[in-house]
Amino acid sequence: MKKNKEPEENLFEALMLIEKEKGIPANFMLEQINKAIITACKNSYGGNDDVTVQYNKTTGQLEASLNKTVVEEVNDINREITLSAARNINPTAAIGDKVGIRLNPKNFGRIAVMTARNMIRQGIRDGEKEQALSEYQSKLQDIVTATVEQVDPNTGNATLKLGKAIAILPKNDQVAGEVLKVGEPIKVYVVNVKSGDRGPRAIISRTHPDFVKRLFEEQVPEIYDGIVEIKSVSREAGSRTKIAVFSKDTEVDAVGACIGPKGTRVGNIVGQLNGEKIDIVEYNEDPVEFIKKALSPADVLKVALDPSGEKICKATVPDSQLSLAIGNKGQNVRLAAKLTGWKIDIRPESGFFGEEEAPAEAEEAENASEETSAENIADEAVNAENTAGELAEEINDAPADETEENVTEEDSAETEEETESSDNETETEE
Repeated sequence: MKKNKEPEENLFEALMLIEKEKGIPANFMLEQINKAIITACKNSYGGNDDVTVQYNKTTGQLEASLNKTVVEEVNDINREITLSAARNINPTAAIGDKVGIRLNPKNFGRIAVMTARNMIRQGIRDGEKEQALSEYQSKLQDIVTATVEQVDPNTGNATLKLGKAIAILPKNDQVAGEVLKVGEPIKVYVVNVKSGDRGPRAIISRTHPDFVKRLFEEQVPEIYDGIVEIKSVSREAGSRTKIAVFSKDTEVDAVGACIGPKGTRVGNIVGQLNGEKIDIVEYNEDPVEFIKKALSPADVLKVALDPSGEKICKATVPDSQLSLAIGNKGQNVRLAAKLTGWKIDIRPESGFFGEEEAPAEAEEAENASEETSAENIADEAVNAENTAGELAEEINDAPADETEENVTEEDSAETEEETESSDNETETEE
């Protein structure tokens, strides 16, 4: 009795060991064993899969019974049993009832045993996949602490252990300049989880912009509590990151909360990013003010938005800060554009040599020209009026005799014209 019980006890001890090491529940493995036994019975007993499998927790034994129908005359030995044989198992059995016959796994055929064994192994693999998938999905779009298992010297890809699962950190998803050492813990961001033929696969990264966002959530309690909100992040991993923060509470300094006392909070994050520079700016709903902040550390004199409504603007900076606003290879203005969502053109205060006149300046010049023309017309009108006045004064100032002579000569001319006209009319009538 003891010898028969020992293999079963060892079986369940093995299941508990699998659950402890691989995280596969023992109940899941029992279900796989049940399926394997049913399949073995179906192959060994003419397709009869009417099997009852029970686990007795008290005795620690696994019991399987093949169910057969009680009949007067047996036509199918694999599915039917005589009444007399059935009553040896169950004294109350009657025609039409089903009686369970205890099975001995040793009676299974070789093929049935191999099939059952393969099913159990497949069950273990499926359990491992489900466990890995559950492990990954619980950390999706979050930061996890992993352990470096190995680093490929050729490709630079690192194999990491995430809890009980394994993931690959590609070289291009590692922060530039950092050196990973086997056995050291590092933090990674789980970007996505994909299922494939070889099981689930976690897409992890240390260069993703949300990696910095999650680090701030860990370091800044105000962000975790929702007092301070991260509006946007733009990043060039290993070099520089810009992050825009905002707080609805006017008494809370969002930028100061992220920096921390003496810069400890942001300092901890910079340390985890291998010295990557971080610019923390305050978000503003006014795009002009937001763009000015985003271009820090450069000072911006003014920002002119595109009147057409497109998200394009021109930012004017002092001549001495042109290179600072643009940044090394255009990095500062590039990150500011990603942070704000606006295309930003940087121009110096004095303008570029040979630069075409800006539309605003051209409009001002046109307005000035129109104003000048109006002034000229008004001046001409005034001059004409003055000239007419001067002529009138000259006539008034002339001597009376000269005036009368002029008038007499005009009257004489008019009288002669009237006489000639009268003579012409008389000739016509005649």
